[in-house]
Amino acid sequence: MSLPDKLIIFLGRTFSGHHHDYSMLKQEFPPELDWFTDIHVGVDLGYLGIQSDYSGDQIDIPTKKPRKSKKHPTPQLSDDQKATNKVLSQVRIFIEHAIGGMKRYNILVHVFRNRKANFEDDAIGVCAGLWNFALSY
Repeated sequence: MSLPDKLIIFLGRTFSGHHHDYSMLKQEFPPELDWFTDIHVGVDLGYLGIQSDYSGDQIDIPTKKPRKSKKHPTPQLSDDQKATNKVLSQVRIFIEHAIGGMKRYNILVHVFRNRKANFEDDAIGVCAGLWNFALSY
């Protein structure tokens, strides 16, 4: 999680291998509790289902383009849906830049072969701290 000024405020646990973003969110923040009732949350389409699993009025997710079918050979989003998606992406780009800023440190980019327990979490924490420090100058 980060702020619009690209400052990183929360890091979840690291997972090795390929894991879906939404399954990692459900492990970190169980849906049974009211995590997102008082805060504004903006997510991308990798989190489909968050509005039905979590309670909260301020969960923003883009509208997915409908699938192509025989009935609808050229599916399109309405102009209102496109405008809403554009506003959401203009906010989300700052989070993507924060993630990219952390990845300037090569330990996060290359294959990690260390065998120390929980060292991955320490490495990403240090990189996030360095990124936040770089933003302060």
